[in-house]
Amino acid sequence: MTATTNARLTGLAWIAAPALLGLYGGIRLLAGSRAPGPGWTAGHLALLAGLLLFVPVLAELRRLVAPRRPAGRLAANLTAGLAHAGLAASAGQTVIDLYVGARAADRAEQNQLFDRIQAHPGVLPVFYTVGPVLFYLGLLALLVTLAAGRARRVAVWSPVLVLAGTVLMAADLDFITIGAALWAAALAPPARRTVRARRAAAAAL
Repeated sequence: MTATTNARLTGLAWIAAPALLGLYGGIRLLAGSRAPGPGWTAGHLALLAGLLLFVPVLAELRRLVAPRRPAGRLAANLTAGLAHAGLAASAGQTVIDLYVGARAADRAEQNQLFDRIQAHPGVLPVFYTVGPVLFYLGLLALLVTLAAGRARRVAVWSPVLVLAGTVLMAADLDFITIGAALWAAALAPPARRTVRARRAAAAAL
């Protein structure tokens, strides 16, 4: 894979990740999509794909932080690690949802399967209540660090938009599409700068 192609794929991830999250939010608003069936499966597959695409986004944000001091590098690595852990937990939750949707025949059986799975020790905190929160906190912390740094690699309003989108999605899942749009707006400028920088570096080789 050439450096230019890698730059394009990275730029695509920045755009596609929140877009797929928004697609999931839109699908779940359709009638019948919250019970086992094509809507449930399509929505959660879009969500899983979007979450996986946040892996290169987080890696690029960590690269952009690039602290010089060892303590700063440790803090950045810990923040990125927490974000990736939360991302893994969110993806795990989505896989559970896909499994339940594939096994259940109707909404009642779906609820029974969820209750049975979530009754296992550790499942609720790891995949539902605590684990996924680390992704949002880590993403926000990386953006705040970039916005507050001397280089100002991210606009001040970028973490504000991510925070607003996160609060909306946490308040009501029906606002996922709006929240994802705010995330997309927050990530678009650093995505463009990253792609331009990588293309320039590739052209200089």
